[in-house]
Amino acid sequence: MGLFRAEGAVYKPVQETDTASPPPQPNQFYLTANVKELEDSPLYVPLHPYDSEDLKEQEIKHIDSDLSPPEKVQQAIDCLPLSSEKQPFFHRWTVLDYSKAYSSGDITPRMVAERFIAAVRESSNPPMKMSFFINYNEEDILKQATESTLRYKKGEPISVLDGVLIAVKDEIDCSPYPTTGGTKWLHKVRPCTGDACCVMRLRLCGAILVGKTNMHELGAGTSGINPHYGVARNPYDPSKITGGSSSGSAAVVAAGLCPVALGVDGGGSVRMPAALCGVVGFKPTFGRIPLSGVLPLNWTVGMVGILAATVEDALVVYAAINGPLPSQQPTVSLPKVSFPLLKSATSISAIKLAKYDAWFNDCSDDIRVCCSRAVDKLCERYGWKVRTLNTQTYQNRNCSDQGWDARVALSVYGSFSSQEYIKAQKIRNHQMQIHRNVFAKADVIVVPTTGVTAYEIKDDALKTGELDYIYGAALVRYQIAGNFLGLPAVTVPVGYDTAGLPIGLQFIGKPWSEPTLMHLAFAMQVATS
Repeated sequence: MGLFRAEGAVYKPVQETDTASPPPQPNQFYLTANVKELEDSPLYVPLHPYDSEDLKEQEIKHIDSDLSPPEKVQQAIDCLPLSSEKQPFFHRWTVLDYSKAYSSGDITPRMVAERFIAAVRESSNPPMKMSFFINYNEEDILKQATESTLRYKKGEPISVLDGVLIAVKDEIDCSPYPTTGGTKWLHKVRPCTGDACCVMRLRLCGAILVGKTNMHELGAGTSGINPHYGVARNPYDPSKITGGSSSGSAAVVAAGLCPVALGVDGGGSVRMPAALCGVVGFKPTFGRIPLSGVLPLNWTVGMVGILAATVEDALVVYAAINGPLPSQQPTVSLPKVSFPLLKSATSISAIKLAKYDAWFNDCSDDIRVCCSRAVDKLCERYGWKVRTLNTQTYQNRNCSDQGWDARVALSVYGSFSSQEYIKAQKIRNHQMQIHRNVFAKADVIVVPTTGVTAYEIKDDALKTGELDYIYGAALVRYQIAGNFLGLPAVTVPVGYDTAGLPIGLQFIGKPWSEPTLMHLAFAMQVATS
């Protein structure tokens, strides 16, 4: 990434003048190819036909796609360990923690909702001013919580998600809230008329939808700073960014306000903030979750994603929201829905991890050391192998209501010609072939999630927003394949830098390999807990 200028058809990095405390600079691994040389046909949407020969997964359970969301959730629960692994010293409440406490009568959804509202009020005002939410409605939250409490009193909870608080990024429709996309104007021209498909499915499971989380305006940046609704601050250090664009969703999970939140990942927008805030971030394969009711900001690369306290919680929510709309006619053959059997972290064997050293090491020293140790621990503990790659990736080839950062970003995005757009789709197809070759030799690709940890929020960004392409490049460096090529990916917290800020390790999988990714993420979670 970084800044590029066009010289003919060749894109070369622009020399930066600001050298104050810069993050590590990228190796020449990115777009410097003369795209005129590419003979690939353009690929406009990263849909992947299912091939059972290419995808041979271990320890999975096939699920009937006609099951209801609550029934799918129960199937996912049946895949989890009977008893939790030893809990770490610091432990956020999980979906199952809430469900068990509700069922025993120790607490009620109403009690939790009341405490949640008090915590949001406190965190929204000085001295904290965490700005987690763009919109939340206390009356609606308490209404949902009261209904859930009555179901538990009758002994009739809908699912383990009944009464569990889930926040929703303000890029996804969720009644009774407007969908602003982080702007001051979008909801005025595009009113929200109902729930997005993913929200509707969570509601059918009894989940309490607690409001719309803060985000980078129109998803047009990596910091998560929003000049209109305040800066969603990192719970590990409120002077630092959360990352974007699903900034509020990552922060509410990290803060323990909700065990799960929904985001949208169009360029690492779930995985980046998840890594910077020390939580799990999961982006399924393109087409796995319907985009109905999601703002079409980047629909050929964006996917609804999940931010969660644990891998198990991510699986439970994924179970609830995955699957095509009944009215949709798939344009490619889709695989059966399957869940990973997470009974034991050692249940899958002979995993091969693809690692390209020049790319993997293109990050800060703290991240490089931490992520390398995490990979070594996986291999030592489970007997998995690393396949080191030597990949040749063409390294030698009226906006007055918007924040200044969104104005600049949208101007840049809109400056590309139709010919350049078609060339980009040819590059997409070419990169698809390269990744197919990688996956012929390995099960997953392993990389750090970000090139830097959370950085300082500058005062001048509070009113104007921020587009820092130095840090932005370091944050987005490991994200593009997941979106541009529609591949599934998951980030798991694996440690901290010398300042105590979270570091994430990312696994990028073959199309439709969500169960394998969940297996690996769970194994990593166990190994580092």
